[in-house]
Amino acid sequence: MTETYEVIVIGGGAAGLSAGLVLGRARRRTLVVDAGEPRNAPAAHMQGYLSRDGMPPAEFLAIGREEIARYGVELVRDRAVDVAADAPEGFTLTLAGGRTVRARRLVVATGLKDELPSVPGVAERFGRDVLHCPYCHGWEVRDRAFGVLATTPLGVHQALMVSQWSKDVTLFLHTVTEEELSDDDRRRLAAAGVSVVPGEVAGLVVEDDRLTGVRLADGTVHAREVLFVAPRAVPRNELLEQLGAELAETPFGAYPVVDATGQTTVPGVWAAGNAMGFAEQVVNAAAGGYRAGATINGDLLMADLDAASRV
Repeated sequence: MTETYEVIVIGGGAAGLSAGLVLGRARRRTLVVDAGEPRNAPAAHMQGYLSRDGMPPAEFLAIGREEIARYGVELVRDRAVDVAADAPEGFTLTLAGGRTVRARRLVVATGLKDELPSVPGVAERFGRDVLHCPYCHGWEVRDRAFGVLATTPLGVHQALMVSQWSKDVTLFLHTVTEEELSDDDRRRLAAAGVSVVPGEVAGLVVEDDRLTGVRLADGTVHAREVLFVAPRAVPRNELLEQLGAELAETPFGAYPVVDATGQTTVPGVWAAGNAMGFAEQVVNAAAGGYRAGATINGDLLMADLDAASRV
């Protein structure tokens, strides 16, 4: 049997739960499908969210699940593996567990996956002393000895950014050659006091469960306490592709073309959080989910009133 909802939210992170909360409070029959793979799971705490600064991500999500349940929003731990648009309006989802569900509107909040550089030790330390976002973690590691691992010339920008939190920054070029640095890159790095070290990074030095150095392929070790890396962002946009949503290529992957509310080019489908962009922090994702939920409620209301007025 296919169960029917007014709205299905795919993704149970900050964006999805926020959308579910708004829709539940608007008395919409809503289902949140949560695969349980939040992007910030490796982090011990989340920062920069007013009134929730320093809260563990798992605690934040647990509270969100309790809140949506108060308003009758159903949450299922499963993964949406297939979606199809139904005429004249509506969508049918197939979940990995075999369940089939249908809704008039969809919110895609499936986020993205971070693919880390293949340097030994990076994955094991990620979220601890191997970091990627200075706004997320810069204050907590301020004034320590920073390293930045460059896998593309964009590593220069990351090194310049983290110099706001420490005056001891070393840029390890790793897979970037010195010839790839522009004159502006060199000028800005010098002005920021960032040291530049050519050569491939072979691994990390860890002592007593803390990062103490970065080892180059030639055996040289540079003492560092924190290493910033730039993961490759892989948007989880398979469902949007199935629906035929228009995607725009960016340096950080392909993301859906959306309007100011998050509505995609597919009528009845909204995107929120990292499903619509690489740089959406938790607070932005929650705001995007709220905006999508409120817009969908108004959209459904007007559609129903228009239908009733034509009877």
